[in-house]
Amino acid sequence: MTNQESLRLQYALRQRANDLGWDDTNIDVVDADLGLSGSTAAHREGFKDVIARVTLGEIGIILSYEVTRLARNCSDWYPLLDLCGYRQCLIADRDGVYDPGSTNGRLLLGLKGTISEVELHTRRGRLTAGLRAKAERGELTLLLPAGLERDANGVASKDPSREVQQRISLVFTTFLEGGSVGKVIRSFRDRALSIPRRDRFGDIAWRTPSASMISGILRNPAYAGAFVYGRTKSCRTTYASGKLKTARCPMAEWKVVVKDRYPAYIDWDGFERIQAMLRDNHAEYQRNQTRGVPREGAAILQGITWCGRCGHKMSIQYKGGSRYVCNSLLNHQGKTLCQHLPADPIDAQVVAAFFAAIAPAEVEAWRRALNARQQTDEALDRAEEQQVERLRYQALLAERQYNRVDPDNRLIAAELERRWERALRELRQAEEALTTRRATKSKSAMLTPEEQNEFLALGPHLPELWQRPDVSRADKKQLLRTLLDKVVLHRITRDRIVVRIVGVVARYLNWKSSRGSMHCML
Repeated sequence: MTNQESLRLQYALRQRANDLGWDDTNIDVVDADLGLSGSTAAHREGFKDVIARVTLGEIGIILSYEVTRLARNCSDWYPLLDLCGYRQCLIADRDGVYDPGSTNGRLLLGLKGTISEVELHTRRGRLTAGLRAKAERGELTLLLPAGLERDANGVASKDPSREVQQRISLVFTTFLEGGSVGKVIRSFRDRALSIPRRDRFGDIAWRTPSASMISGILRNPAYAGAFVYGRTKSCRTTYASGKLKTARCPMAEWKVVVKDRYPAYIDWDGFERIQAMLRDNHAEYQRNQTRGVPREGAAILQGITWCGRCGHKMSIQYKGGSRYVCNSLLNHQGKTLCQHLPADPIDAQVVAAFFAAIAPAEVEAWRRALNARQQTDEALDRAEEQQVERLRYQALLAERQYNRVDPDNRLIAAELERRWERALRELRQAEEALTTRRATKSKSAMLTPEEQNEFLALGPHLPELWQRPDVSRADKKQLLRTLLDKVVLHRITRDRIVVRIVGVVARYLNWKSSRGSMHCML
């Protein structure tokens, strides 16, 4: 658009064709590929049209400012030379006229095409090297996510809106408290809270939270204060537009990581912990060997059982009763089932060992977890109040805009009135939800210090509380994972199973069951 000289030289090829003896009626200008790279022909309709017309024998000569402009990929260049040589079509540029059917012509054109392809990679390498050097210093300017912004001098800082800051921080605290993206979404949607996102113009827009939005915030290292370059890599396959597909790289393969570059919403250790939790939440047992999110299935040891015979992850089978099944050898090597074990007696013994390992320190940790939960609820309450305050300001702004317009200009007044009514409706809904929640919270009884002490004294009675119907299986599994990392199962004989529990506490326990002996090493 701004450098027009090269464009003029290309359109001047019509005069070059006239000088070579072609009249204007037999000259066609193909300019459909202007501004497109010649690295591939997948998205170049003009190049495809030229090849088709050469194949049909409709073209006698192809003129280009440089023959390298026709194609910068030998896989596209040499088929064109073959077609031109077969159809006796000449190729010309500012240096001369070439016959692809002759030995010398094909040799010169082949060398120019090879040099053009190498030049493309060399130029890209120089640009990438400069980009990489600037990125290693952390000075490369990248688009910052919502909650971070740059001033006129390029210095990054947090968004001046306290609501934006606290809403981003609330995403991290809610995830650390709940342990999954789904729980964060449910917490936000239960309170009708939105999250800040950047629109296509770079401005802050409030959106209803979704899994991709929450996951994008949790996975973005900029919120941990780190500048990261090279989080994705190009795949071999391409889109229809010719662009390469990209895939995310694991943290160990990130090319450049410069810490403490931006103001942080969470420290780097907390960010790494979140990434580990996100990876562990994927229930792809055989490929990722992760535990997955605790669910409502009957098997309490879901996601943490391993086969003591072959060392693979065990899955769960509910047909005909709950069982832990190791079918990795059956799936991958076509062998027989490795082993299948009944889940109920194993679960009962592991739960008993879990309660035996709980000490007053763990009960105290439970109280700290409850305090953390209370702090998260208070943060959610503040987020609701800030959202009401923002909606109230937007309603006042819409009212001021409506009052300033000329009433006779109905085309504008009607639209401003509609915006004002929508802002008032959103404000009224948010205020009613906040009032209802405050009333519900005031009616619920808070635990007094005496009641908290009584709760701590319930430690020996935790097995009884475990059987209460209001304690979900997902909560039980989550509680078990606070101390248990994995459970290794191995059937020694028909009525004897060795269970090895890998956890935090190091002690040995012996179990006995009605069918025989069941040993546990914790």
